Amino acid sequence: MNDTDTAWFALSVTPRKEKATARALRTMGYEDFLPLYSVKRRWSDRIKTVEFPLFPGYVFCRFDPTLRLPILKISTVNSVIGPGNTPEPVDDLEILALQTVCQSGLQAIPCPYLTVGSKVRINDGPLKGLEGILVRDKETRLVLSVMLLQRSISVEIDRAWVSPLKTYRTF
Repeated sequence: MNDTDTAWFALSVTPRKEKATARALRTMGYEDFLPLYSVKRRWSDRIKTVEFPLFPGYVFCRFDPTLRLPILKISTVNSVIGPGNTPEPVDDLEILALQTVCQSGLQAIPCPYLTVGSKVRINDGPLKGLEGILVRDKETRLVLSVMLLQRSISVEIDRAWVSPLKTYRTF
């Protein structure tokens, strides 16, 4: 596959089958991306770290949308996300931002999709150059959103890394 013919798409998959779907895509030669986060869970006899998808029910895959039939034949894939039967690509910058967070070593967690809040740019630290929505909880957090899925993740950041982005009204 040629990267110029391909784009990132979000696949709706069977719940709790995200890892199996990502493995199946890789086996078939596709580039997949399944962002995960870790949680410590306590059982009666031990504490174990378990990984969960940041976007439950979704796996990202790079492919040519005209050649999507083999992907749709995977039993755990429900559909390619988009209006009607038309696949809608996920913005490359959104995928790059998610990959950067996953590789940064910072703890990201799922959070509700936000449509309001301050847009910010990270000027320092391992996420330098990324843009997102700043929210204040108990600590300073950056929210990165995948607009197509209307889902978001949040990651704790140092407040000193952030500067506001200028927004302009259009009439």
